[in-house]
Amino acid sequence: MHVSEIDTPALVVDLDILDGNLHRVAEYTRAHGLRLRPHTKTHKSTRIGKRQLDEGAAGLTVAKVSEAEVMLGAEPADLLVAYPIIGHTKLERLMEVARHTRVTVALDSNQAARQLSDAAREAQLEIGVLAEVDVGLGRVGVSPGEPLLHLAQSIEKLRHLSFEGITFYPGQVKDLDESGLWTFHQIGELLHSILSDFRAAGIEVKIVSGGSTPTLFHSHELYGLTEIRPGTYVYNDLNTVRSGGCRPQDCAASVLATVVSTARPGQMIVDGGSKTFSSDRLSNSAEVTFGQVVEAPGARFHKMNEEHGFIDITRADREFSIGDRVHIVPNHICVAVNLHEQMYGIRGETVEEIWKVEGRGKLQ
Repeated sequence: MHVSEIDTPALVVDLDILDGNLHRVAEYTRAHGLRLRPHTKTHKSTRIGKRQLDEGAAGLTVAKVSEAEVMLGAEPADLLVAYPIIGHTKLERLMEVARHTRVTVALDSNQAARQLSDAAREAQLEIGVLAEVDVGLGRVGVSPGEPLLHLAQSIEKLRHLSFEGITFYPGQVKDLDESGLWTFHQIGELLHSILSDFRAAGIEVKIVSGGSTPTLFHSHELYGLTEIRPGTYVYNDLNTVRSGGCRPQDCAASVLATVVSTARPGQMIVDGGSKTFSSDRLSNSAEVTFGQVVEAPGARFHKMNEEHGFIDITRADREFSIGDRVHIVPNHICVAVNLHEQMYGIRGETVEEIWKVEGRGKLQ
């Protein structure tokens, strides 16, 4: 199948770039003795999950039970649910997943731990647990110090749970500028203090799980870190480029769109809007844009309706006609993937693979 036969709008993936991204991160983790348990929230595909495992990933990470159910299809030896699972229905389903592979859950409360323990007892299974600590993002996670120690001690006392270690997410580090790197190194100092507290309390911490795609290649600088779980790195996006986490040529995924109108001078409309790209703006920027047109970097994708993308082409340095096709790299690829039913893997002008986004819409 030729690329010209793809109906638009469609998410396309340059397979050479994808392979390079997967290999580069696998080599990095091997070189620094880090365990790779990548987050599948970006690709939501068992096919890509298998590729990550084939490259040496020790397991996979998900956010929701429904994603865990899907990712069993990748046959991972280990699944981390990096999200507190609350409620009997979800926990029953999680126990079914745990009958097929080793499951670890990240949580930040005694309530979540007790519910998980009760479910594991009923199922006669053992579930690994990572205590989540807040290192500055202010989203989930208990505070360092006594609250974290108390949570770990509570987990250790609960039957059918195995305390494995701690987890954190440095999501407040959006840019690898001087300020961002200073914040990142402060997290390293905090981890040193946290692990010292655990040693003093006589609690073994087998796993220290953390990291993000923007900070990925600095992960080895964090004291005590044993595992990273980046997600966006498989495809990358404009936010990752802007953060300094990758180069523009490392963006494997883009939306292939068709110009459907040039009725207004200096503007073209493409056949994709908020239902194609998502309405996420660039991180840490007041600029209102929703992606970059690969064929015309000077063009400005500045407005969307549900099915219409408004692109200012006054500085595009080229003309566009109805029927022209363009590639647009989204600001945030994770959300864009969740809007599409399938993806097209291309090499050159040939479509080599088409795969379903099996994890699309898996929110429960």
